[in-house]
Order: sequence, then C-alpha cells, then structure tokens
Amino acid sequence: MAKTGKPRRKTTPRKKSRKSVRRAAPKRIGLVERVLRFLLVTIVFRILWWFGIRIAVLTALILGATTFYYYATLPPMEALLDGRDQGSVTLLDRNNRTFAWRGAQYVTTRTETASPHLVNAVIATEDKRFFKHFGLDPKGIARAMVSNLQAGRVVQGGSTLTQQVAKILFFSNTRSLERHIKQIPIVLAMEARYSKNDILSIYLNRAYLGAGAQGFEAAAQRYFGKSARDVSPAEAAMLAGLLKAPSRYAPTRDIGVAQGRAGVIIGLMAEQGYLTRVEAEIARANPAQLSQAAAARAGGAFADWMMSAGPSFLTKSTTEDVVIATTFDTRIQRAAETALKQVFETKVRKGSKAQAAIVVMSPDGAVRAMVGGRDTNGAGQFNRAAQALRQPGSAFKPLVYAAGLQSGLSPTSVFQDAPVTINVPGSGPWSPKNYDREHRGPMTLTEALSKSINTIAVQVSERAGRTRIRALAQDFGIKSPITNSPSLALGVSEVTLLELTGAYAGILNGGRRSAPYGLVELRLKGENALLMGSDRQTPIRVMDERAAGHLVYMLSEVVAQGTGFRAQLPDRPAAGKTGTTQAARDAWFIGFTGNYVTGVWMGYDDNTPLTGVTGSGLPAEIWRETMLRVHEGLPAAPLPMIIPQPAAPPAAPAQTARRTQKPDEGILNRLLDGIFGLSN
Repeated sequence: MAKTGKPRRKTTPRKKSRKSVRRAAPKRIGLVERVLRFLLVTIVFRILWWFGIRIAVLTALILGATTFYYYATLPPMEALLDGRDQGSVTLLDRNNRTFAWRGAQYVTTRTETASPHLVNAVIATEDKRFFKHFGLDPKGIARAMVSNLQAGRVVQGGSTLTQQVAKILFFSNTRSLERHIKQIPIVLAMEARYSKNDILSIYLNRAYLGAGAQGFEAAAQRYFGKSARDVSPAEAAMLAGLLKAPSRYAPTRDIGVAQGRAGVIIGLMAEQGYLTRVEAEIARANPAQLSQAAAARAGGAFADWMMSAGPSFLTKSTTEDVVIATTFDTRIQRAAETALKQVFETKVRKGSKAQAAIVVMSPDGAVRAMVGGRDTNGAGQFNRAAQALRQPGSAFKPLVYAAGLQSGLSPTSVFQDAPVTINVPGSGPWSPKNYDREHRGPMTLTEALSKSINTIAVQVSERAGRTRIRALAQDFGIKSPITNSPSLALGVSEVTLLELTGAYAGILNGGRRSAPYGLVELRLKGENALLMGSDRQTPIRVMDERAAGHLVYMLSEVVAQGTGFRAQLPDRPAAGKTGTTQAARDAWFIGFTGNYVTGVWMGYDDNTPLTGVTGSGLPAEIWRETMLRVHEGLPAAPLPMIIPQPAAPPAAPAQTARRTQKPDEGILNRLLDGIFGLSN
C-alpha cells in the first residue's frame, strides 16, 4: 500500500538582503580622498627632494672642499716614495758579496723604468681597470660584493690601486668603514694631482714584500739578485704574488708555495692579454728561482751578532741605509752548517731536542762563521754561540795551565794525582774528584791536561793563584764574571762559546789577545766615505811566547793521545781541549789548526743533562767534521808549538828511594802541606 502524505514544498534559493550585498561590495575611494592622498605624496616628495638636493649640494661642497684641500697639500710624488721610519743594513762577506740584510731594504724604482712584466703583473693582480677609472671603481665594487655574497665570506676586494696607495699613506691604522669614507676625497685628489704612472710608482715603492724588503726594487734584489727593471714574467708574477700575504708567500720561507702563487698570477696575466698562451706556458715551465745569496740564507747568527755588537745608531736604530763589510766567510759557514747537520742526522737519535753551536775564527780573532743553533737561519733567533752563558767545564783548563806556565811551571813539571782537600772559608772543606773517580799518581802537566785530571788542575790553580788566572782570562777576552773559589779551575764560571773560542785563538796567536771581531768597515750606501773602520782590538801580549808555545804543544797532546783523540785530522796537526760539566749538562770541544780556531758547544736549552755525551764524543766529532770541510784545498800549516825538553832525572837517588818506600805519607803529605800554605 502506497504511502500518502502532503506534497513537498518546492524550495527556492534565499535572496540576500540589500544590506548584506552592500557590505560585500568593494569600498570606493572618493574624489576628495584621492586628491588628499596626491597632495600628501607630493608634499612628502617635495620635502624629501628639498632636503635631498640640499644634502647632496652640501655633500658635494664638502667633498669638493676636502678634495681641493688634499690636492693643494699633497706633496710631490718623489717625497712619497720612501716611507720608512728607519734605514737598512746590508752585510757583505769577506769577498764583498751580500750575505744578509737587516731592516727595511729600499731602492727607488719608477713605473717607466720597471720591467713591463712587473707593471702588468701588479695591475693584473690588484686592479685590472686601473687605467680606466677615476680612483674609485663602481664596477669593481659591485663585482666584489656579488662574489662575496655568493661565497658567504670575503673572497674579493673592491679597492683600487689608488685606494690602496691612500691606505698606505694615510689610513694604515684606521678601521675599514671609516677608512673607505675618509679616503674618497684623498683618492680624488690623488687622481687629480698625480698621473696614473705616478700613483703606480708610489705603490711600487711603498708595498711591503716580505723578508725586510720594501718596494719591488728591493724585493727583486733581495730574492733574485737583480733589478726590478730586469725581472722575467715568472719573477714578476712571484713578486706580485707577495702582495696578498708577504710572509706566507715569501720565497725564502717556502719556494714551492711562492711558485704556486706565481702560477695563479701568470694565469691572470694571460687572461687579461699581458702574456700570450706560449709565454704563459714558458713562464710556468720555468718558475722563478731564488738567487744564490737568498737561497743560502747564510750567516743569520753572525748577522744578528753584528747588529748587536755594532753601535745601535748605525745598526738597529739607523735612519740611513748602511753597508757593513765583515769578516764573514760564506764557504766556511756552509761547512759548519753541513757538518752539524750530518752529525745530528747520523749520530743523534731522531727527534732529539739537543742544541749545538759553532764558532770558527782566524787566529787574529776574525770571526769567519757562526752557527747559533740547529735550524736557526732566520733573523732574531736565540744565538747560542754569542748569547748563551754556560759552564765550560774542563774546556777552561788551558787558561789555568797558561797561568801555571806563566808562574814558572813547564809542561814537564810533575804533580801528584791524588786526593786533594781545600778548606773554603764559609763553605768548609772541598775535595775535587776526577771524572772516573780514580787517581794515577805522579804525572807531568802535559799528561794531566791530556787526560783532563781535575785534582792536578786544582793544584796548578792554587799554585799559580786565582787572581792571576782571572786576570789572564780577562786579558784573553773573557768578559763574563769568573768566580774566586777553588772550583774556578774546573770551569764552573759561565762563559759564551764566542768568548772562550777567542781565548783559544789568543793561545794560537802566540799568547797575544785575539778578541773576536767581525766589522771590517762601515759606510753609507752609495757613498765612499768611511764612517767606521774595523772593531778589531789591539793584540796585546797576555802570556810570553815561549809559554804559549808550550801550551800549544800540551793541547796538541790532548788530541794526539788524550781525551780529544776523536778530533784528529788525517792531514794536519791539531790541538784542543774537551769539556764536560756536572751531570753532562754541557759538552764542549774547542781546538785549532795552524789556520783556524773552532769552538763547539752542545747541550739543551733547559739544562737537561745530555745522555751518553761528553766533550770527547759528539762535540769532538762535530769539530772534526767542520774542520775537514773548512780546510778543503788548504795546505797543512804547522802549529806554533814549542816541544819541551825531557825532564832531568832526580839528582838524589836516596830521596827517590824514600819516596818509593812511603808513597802515601811522604809525597802526598808534603804536597798537601805545600798547597795549603800557598796564597790564592
């Protein structure tokens, strides 16, 4: 049965009210409101324009005034080329060849006279639009900003060469933003005042290029031994590459890194049309090499010694460019450095921090070479040869024996190697011991020195008198304080290697003082007038020639059959003395031939004891290796020694027999009584 019901009412969409339609309609802006908005925008624009035009005019007036001021006050270009506060020192060796530089080296160069390759390399590296802009380069600034934003860091600068010159001249200590604002009028003034070549000339002379070289002329001579007008494309690229980081890319620090940087510059020169593809390939295939003097970097310690030994107003604080001729010998320096390197590479454990120093001089005291330590080629390093005060140990004994010979003893004088005790006022009894703690009985002074017997050295010291020894050491050139205690005979007073080597030179020089010296003459660069002559001291006589000849003989026996046997040379006689301090903190060997005197010290800077090293070991071997190289090609020269006559036999046999019967009570007691009764 079908459902029935009321039919459904047909629904129709409900119409929105007019009110709701009116609310949804977009709001119309009336004419009045439009007019008001237009007037407001116009007023604001005119106000901004009014202020803007006046600010612009005021800025232009200020910029123009400051630019004119700088234009009027800028000095002539020539006055801006050399901006150093101090002068430089050039050091020449004994053959008048440059071996070292100190201070800011400077030689004038001009854009017109410099090598075109150098000018092109600088422009390609620093400012390729230099000849096209007016000192400020908006394109370059925009390009740098884009590159830096893309990289997320500063990878490119937008400063022009003119801006860099302004920074060097006026804003070296100014913050970057402040500098960029302040330098605008100066840059414009410079562009108006100077030609482009003038601005580039200032830059070529004022740029610092590492290793103490200011300007490209000084750098070319420093690194390549030639003028900036003669550099090749490869050399020009290496010099220009220094502008980014002079210390990092200095070829004297790492030639490989410098050549790599130069390769980048060569690429820029080729991209900008300064080099053809073939020229660029040739330049890369033949990279720049250091000059012989620059590559050697010889004489760093010697040069530092000269700078400290000379008058400061002509060395460290000089306002002039000074040339110093010296006694330095490059060949001998290389010999010493090579010998030291070989011994450490072949006979010292790898990684050892032990240090060593070497001094080589002529018998008159002329210093020929100086090694201040291992790996110390640079300037300003600690110079262990001239600055380190260390105990010389038995290496001081020749001065004790020299005083003994002067007091009447001879090389054949007999002393007893036996226990000795000396009462030191304020300290009590002191008993020196031999290195091996043994005693050998009677022996001559020659034997005692040869075997480095401590007990006999003390006896000689007490007999000759400590006052005599101290005075003699000072006369021989020892400037360091010397103790007045009995232990001075064993070398407990600190000295420098240079001082003690000079004293040995005096012994070789016939007993005449041979104070170490290095200065031959000093002149201003480019002038012939002599400002200072040699600093060699007058060779006064310290000990008589016969005593000196006897001492040379005694020292030759040390090498021939004593503690210095490892220092023997195959083709010439040699003499010298070993030295080892307590706990082996210092080891020495100082000796000479008829031609040269050489001193060697070995130890740790912090006084750590050496392990298994005495003066008769590694120092003697370093000395030997050095002298072998130093004497290559030189004829053997005799030693100025006087061989003593053999000692006469005892005149009283009965006395001799009595001594034999009572060795412990007779000789020793009388000897000690005699020692204690002597004056110091």
